[in-house]
Amino acid sequence: MNGKRSGTFLAAAGALVLACSSLVTAADYGHEVQAEKMSFAWTVSGDRLEVKLTAATTGWVGIGFNPTDGMQGGNYILGYVKDGKVTLSDDFGDSSISHKADDKLGGTEDATLVGGSEENGKTTIEFSIPLNSADANDGKIDAGADNVVVLAYGPDRDSFKVKHKVRKVLKVNLGTRSSVN
Repeated sequence: MNGKRSGTFLAAAGALVLACSSLVTAADYGHEVQAEKMSFAWTVSGDRLEVKLTAATTGWVGIGFNPTDGMQGGNYILGYVKDGKVTLSDDFGDSSISHKADDKLGGTEDATLVGGSEENGKTTIEFSIPLNSADANDGKIDAGADNVVVLAYGPDRDSFKVKHKVRKVLKVNLGTRSSVN
């Protein structure tokens, strides 16, 4: 091979390796639970929880961690995909029947968007959150213990103003993947 062709080949091979490694990283979740046409896949990465949520809806999907009474006190992350763009909201359970955006309650948006898609009647969002943020509205997520996890999705409408169509509460150990319905 001449120098120009060799360099082109090496550059293309390097790009292919980078593309493949990013695909593996995006899809590499160590644990998964499924309930009511929803999937919660996750991995603990250092001090962060990497999450992938999928549900049978073209509306929003969401997850909550460790509410104390109904929705009260829970850390909620919701997202939807509209025209290929993902909208994500970091909320706090301000009563037993509602939640509001953290930043409207004096907290901070601590969820980091990774990606999302809407295909074949299913919405998927991927994000990362700290296990123990400085935001009092988030609460601590213990990676080695049971956590109350609320999975939900809305009807086929891209709006956080519509109530969930399906809601399922599970107790999940994020380290062992054990789940109790």
